[in-house]
Amino acid sequence: MTVHDEVTAADRPDSTGPRAGGDTPPMPSESSTEPAQRGRGAHSARAEMIFRSLATAAGATIVAAIALIALFLLIRAVPSVAANKANFFTSADFNVTNSDDMHFGIRDLFMVTVLSSLLALVIAVPLGVGIALFLTQYAPKMLARPFAIIVDLLAAVPSIVFGLWGFLVLAQRLAPFEEFLNDHLGWFFLFDSGNVSISGGGTIFTAGVVLAVMILPIITSVSREVFNLTPRAHIEAAQALGATKWEVVRMTVLPYGRSGVIAGSMLGLGRALGETIAVLVVLRTAASAGHWSLFDGGYTFASKIASAASEFSQALPTGAYIAAGFVLFALTFVVNALARIAAGGKVNG
Repeated sequence: MTVHDEVTAADRPDSTGPRAGGDTPPMPSESSTEPAQRGRGAHSARAEMIFRSLATAAGATIVAAIALIALFLLIRAVPSVAANKANFFTSADFNVTNSDDMHFGIRDLFMVTVLSSLLALVIAVPLGVGIALFLTQYAPKMLARPFAIIVDLLAAVPSIVFGLWGFLVLAQRLAPFEEFLNDHLGWFFLFDSGNVSISGGGTIFTAGVVLAVMILPIITSVSREVFNLTPRAHIEAAQALGATKWEVVRMTVLPYGRSGVIAGSMLGLGRALGETIAVLVVLRTAASAGHWSLFDGGYTFASKIASAASEFSQALPTGAYIAAGFVLFALTFVVNALARIAAGGKVNG
């Protein structure tokens, strides 16, 4: 290489080094980035405050709505309860045709509501959990999805359709089974028909079966979603220990989904407690004996209110039904609170 070549090479700018002529862009100083960072921090703080306010307002709206509903029911019910000439909690009469001589109580309403709802829960929870376990743990994927859709579609069936099916079809099919239970287990108060005829099948037992079918998709859907969330590591750990399929379900899936099953069951129970039309249709011709038997008839809180809705023209008689509605409101509230405690939920402060 000649001297000329060495000089030319020395004058050529290096592609990896700083460019000649001072073209290197200056690095931003700390003082120039501080205003931008402060601006972004202020914007984030405002967004956080707005989001917190909106979330708080949404939560407060629900609480305020529940409180206002309870207050409305209480205000409208108190004058009627004060004018009542019977014991509101122990009387089986519900006669409010004469505003000056009202006798009404919720004993039988409470009995029919509780018995039908609990029977529905006893039937629907094992079935719902079993279906959820089958869909998540045993069924092939090509079968699980369409089967789950079919179960979920039960929730779209109108209540009046369930009521007509229960009254016209199911009641007649269940009548022989109810008579069998009465003949062999009549010594137990739940299966003692007393002087009530069960030949037609329109009893609390039939209503409970109809309600079980109605709440089944709720329990199944919630349980299925919770079982699907079981950590895969837990399942694989149980399988590594040599556990069978049932042992995997018993040791990992069921314990992990316990709170979800309870939550789904309580959602179903809330639906059963407040169901109106289906129960009204099934029990509309059944007599009430009032001795805590599944073969009694009568009205639930909701069906009693619905049956007299066309007569809500005077304040005091209407208030009697509102008082019954307030008891149903309180009962549902207590049931859901107990369910939250049973599921191990904690209220975050």
